[in-house]
Amino acid sequence: MSTQEIVILLGFLLLIIIVLAIDMGVFHKKNHEVGFRESLIFTSIWVSLALIFWGLIYFYGDWIHGPQNMNELKLLVAEYSHPITLVENDFEKSIAIYRQNLGLEFITGYIIEYSLSIDNIFVILMIFYSFGVKKIYYHRVLFWGILGAIVMRFLFIFISSALIQQFAWILYVFGALLLFTGVKMFLDRNKKESIDTNKHPVIVTLSKFFAIDREYEGPKFFIRKNGKLYLTGLFVVLMVIEFSDVIFAVDSVPAIFSITKDPFMVYFSNIFAIIGLRSLFFLLINVIEKFRFLKIGLSALLVFIGAKMLLHHYVEITTMQSLTVVLFILVISVVVSILIPAKPDITEV
Repeated sequence: MSTQEIVILLGFLLLIIIVLAIDMGVFHKKNHEVGFRESLIFTSIWVSLALIFWGLIYFYGDWIHGPQNMNELKLLVAEYSHPITLVENDFEKSIAIYRQNLGLEFITGYIIEYSLSIDNIFVILMIFYSFGVKKIYYHRVLFWGILGAIVMRFLFIFISSALIQQFAWILYVFGALLLFTGVKMFLDRNKKESIDTNKHPVIVTLSKFFAIDREYEGPKFFIRKNGKLYLTGLFVVLMVIEFSDVIFAVDSVPAIFSITKDPFMVYFSNIFAIIGLRSLFFLLINVIEKFRFLKIGLSALLVFIGAKMLLHHYVEITTMQSLTVVLFILVISVVVSILIPAKPDITEV
């Protein structure tokens, strides 16, 4: 990684830390139940920030890797397999094409990750319900969960990128995994899942090394009783969510690698989707069941991406074509859910 790339990455992380600090230190300083209106406002803010970042990449994306001439640009395009054709002997036009494609890769990856995070909301909500967490603490747990996800995604993405550069066959493994996950999501779309709060692997592991107080001591993650340090129930929930995010990453990160091999685009799109997950969670928890065909849409999305990765040597799909298919699948699943709502349950009294 060059000095310029390190500076860009550190600058990005600093920006995210500042934004999250303002969010937690100013707007969510006090624990409270986040309502629909507040979640709608913050969802709009996070999406707007992602769109602004898209614009920055569209116009200045070449700053990330900093190609200075045509040869460096060609090497960069080849290294990350960007599906573009450069204009021979015209560096300015070629760099413009490169920037525009980077922008498309970012926004496509962002939409994919943001869409797949909707399925995560079902799991997070189930975790909160299973552990009996009060709604006023939802935002606090999700905030710290996001900080952990930023670190874990960084390791996962850049290690995966390095492996892909060395072993191209890993893309086929990712493709098969996504294909399997998409089919499984479709088959399990109506399955009611539950969590055993006593036998969950995270709880079993933590119990071996730490003393745990299963009660909720307000917003505290740690408490001290009789001189002994205990993990609170809220910290246990945080760890379960972090564990779940690692599982989510196994699906979502390879999905974005189907769009771009550039680890910076994968990481940037991932992080913007993750920081917007909290407000999206509060926005959708009361209406998500109404989008009954959404899981079918997400499963179709994973199948498409998996097939794209498996067939990438035989079928060339541009970034714009991928974005079009992704948007088409998501729009159709939402529209059909609205046009064909679930029939209300009729129970005899």
